[in-house]
Amino acid sequence: MNKQVEKNNEKAKSSNLALISAKDIGLDKFAENTTQEYAVWVRVLLQNWRQGTVSCKARSEVSYTNKKPWKQKGTGRARAGSARSPLWRGGGVTFGPQPRVKTLKINKKSKSRVLSALIAEYANKNMLHTLDWHLSEERPSTSSVQKALYNAGLTNKKVTLFLDRQDINHWMSVRNLANVQVLSFDDVNAYDLSLGNCIVVFKKDYDLFKNMVKKWN
Repeated sequence: MNKQVEKNNEKAKSSNLALISAKDIGLDKFAENTTQEYAVWVRVLLQNWRQGTVSCKARSEVSYTNKKPWKQKGTGRARAGSARSPLWRGGGVTFGPQPRVKTLKINKKSKSRVLSALIAEYANKNMLHTLDWHLSEERPSTSSVQKALYNAGLTNKKVTLFLDRQDINHWMSVRNLANVQVLSFDDVNAYDLSLGNCIVVFKKDYDLFKNMVKKWN
């Protein structure tokens, strides 16, 4: 078992993978319980992401005639007033769903506390890494970044990778990797941040990551 750990450590060193501690990014004294705020924010996100486009026609919207099908009495059949009735096949739907948009909100301070707590938890569990890698040429290369992640021992983990939104070449290099979720520094939420097994930041983007975390404090 010790030999396996040593092999993994050697592999990590050879791949230029380094841990980021909570102290490095100013979260070493962060110890708030944000479970409730996290649950509220995730509920807000899932609710706001709903399209709300499901719809069906009520009796006033069905394209049938509104003429009385037959006279009220004397036919021996049940009385009927319209073919648009919900009781008839093809008629309108009673109390059916209608298009609507529900928007819930959460204040910025709660968001900052939740994000800080999540990043601090990753750091305390040794799941926050910086990787010294960049494209050798000015064009996307998925195989190159995949090899770097393999050397770092991250191919079997769900990796959350932070990238600058303007860094098109690196973004295109990693977007097709099945185990990598790409997040930008200016658009982070609790739901996406909690999906991965570890967080990776390229060494060239370390200052951007540190400034992002600094804004939450």
